[in-house]
Amino acid sequence: MIGGIEAGGTKCVLAVGPSPDSIAATHTIPTRGPDETVADALDWFASQPAISALGLATFGPVGLDQQRPDHGHILATPKPGWSRYDFAGALAEGLSVPVAVETDVNAAALAEAQARDEAGSLAYMTVGTGIGVGLVIDGRCVHGAAHPEMGHYYPRRPADDVEFAGVCPFHGDCLEGLASGPAISARWGATLSDLPPTHPAHHRVAGYLAQACHTLFASTSVETVVLGGGVLETPNLRERIAARARELDAGYLPGGTRHTIVAPRLGSRSGIIGAMILAT
Repeated sequence: MIGGIEAGGTKCVLAVGPSPDSIAATHTIPTRGPDETVADALDWFASQPAISALGLATFGPVGLDQQRPDHGHILATPKPGWSRYDFAGALAEGLSVPVAVETDVNAAALAEAQARDEAGSLAYMTVGTGIGVGLVIDGRCVHGAAHPEMGHYYPRRPADDVEFAGVCPFHGDCLEGLASGPAISARWGATLSDLPPTHPAHHRVAGYLAQACHTLFASTSVETVVLGGGVLETPNLRERIAARARELDAGYLPGGTRHTIVAPRLGSRSGIIGAMILAT
């Protein structure tokens, strides 16, 4: 048996099973402070069959370089109490098993790539409490100095949309600061799904997310961008984004129609299946 944790900003999904495609049990706990969250996770795993390894797909930023002392630690984050917390280490000590760690979006990208037999190139973008992007090239998650943080790049702002300062505590009007769930609520006082289809918020949010998709296609040449997360539950938003991305491309990119914007094939299970893959 192996285990997996998909750790998000508001909740953690826990799982055990003999393989990523055969999950025997799942459980959801709230993401509280780090000590409380780990204690809740350990309590649940103690009630399940013993596991031999754990995959941790966590919110970031997180240390992924195994040669550095901050490997498995949550790095600078606005989440109270989590900065510099040794997340992977606490779980490894509590469970007495090896822990493989990745970002939640990289793990989801890995799961989606395997589900689609598109291990060549795929990006997974989640748009919810924050915006994260995972990237799989040649079947492997992309790492560099750290991991991709596409949610914090600066999109081009139209001349008639410069007054809203954005909500990112680090960057203000980066992509996350303009198009995440909290940004939408701060600007328009409601979720995107609750605003009428003719509300200008739909056009604005789709435009910023389309820029991000086009930038991924242009800079990484991925074939597929998978769009998930709570904001993407808004009816027709994904279609708006895809249409606007085609307009932005203007027929230039040599990949042409091979570049596609799609829904997660694994639905809401991409992250936890990706976590289980890490444990194999």
